[in-house]
Amino acid sequence: MRQNGTSKIIGFAFAAVMTFPAAAVAQTSTTQNLGGESGALDFFRPPPNLFQAETEYKTAPGSTREVTSGIWNLRYDHAVDLQSGWVLVTRSDLPFLTKNPISSSNPNGDFVSGIGDADVQAALIHDINQRWAFGFGMRLIAPTGDDLLGSGKWQVMPIVGARLALPEVSSGSYFEPLLRYDVSVAGDPTKKNISNLQFAPTLNFSLPNRWFVTLFPSTDIRINYGDPITGQTGRWFVPFDVRFGKKFADNIALSLEVGVPIVKDYPVYNFKTQLRLNVTY
Repeated sequence: MRQNGTSKIIGFAFAAVMTFPAAAVAQTSTTQNLGGESGALDFFRPPPNLFQAETEYKTAPGSTREVTSGIWNLRYDHAVDLQSGWVLVTRSDLPFLTKNPISSSNPNGDFVSGIGDADVQAALIHDINQRWAFGFGMRLIAPTGDDLLGSGKWQVMPIVGARLALPEVSSGSYFEPLLRYDVSVAGDPTKKNISNLQFAPTLNFSLPNRWFVTLFPSTDIRINYGDPITGQTGRWFVPFDVRFGKKFADNIALSLEVGVPIVKDYPVYNFKTQLRLNVTY
């Protein structure tokens, strides 16, 4: 069963609404540059505007062999200062995928390409003081991808996290635990139900000459409570995940992320690498 046109139209409409939410808002944001003095993409230090181009290569278990995916994602964030020290940050993502799964509609396991599941997000962030901050938000994922490229499910993802600045290590260093819960709420009843807890104990080190290294930059530590996936023998997926990058200018940063599993009872991937270009303005 292929995704109908209505789901795609609704998904793109959500993305359009959230991508340009501040057209009528004065640009008075006092949010900081990308990751402060570091170039790391800091959830709690959003720039006024962020455009990100990301390419990802990933391998994962398939029904009869390993499945390879290439993902190109376009992302736009916008931050607006509110009263009482709060910041509203919106985000939208539009992924383009190429992958080679074997299925009844693709028995030879040929590579297929197209748009994946688009998402939009809104988060509220508050600085308690110069060292501590916290925030929470919600992401909505729409089933805009075709059968082989998308989940077939509408998903919601509540998000909560905190930030501890580590100026004693270096300016721009921080510890930032982030917790998300991804759950499907509607969509194709023949597709797997989604319910998994995602966690990232992100630890960023700002290095000389605008270099940075980040441990666990993505919420790839996961516990699956939903339908089992191919190759699953337990609930846990724990990778070693690291990102290296450099801030080349005040508004441009480039980074490379690599992830490999340590515990793969819930096999999210066998190997992952991402290249990200962040432009702020």
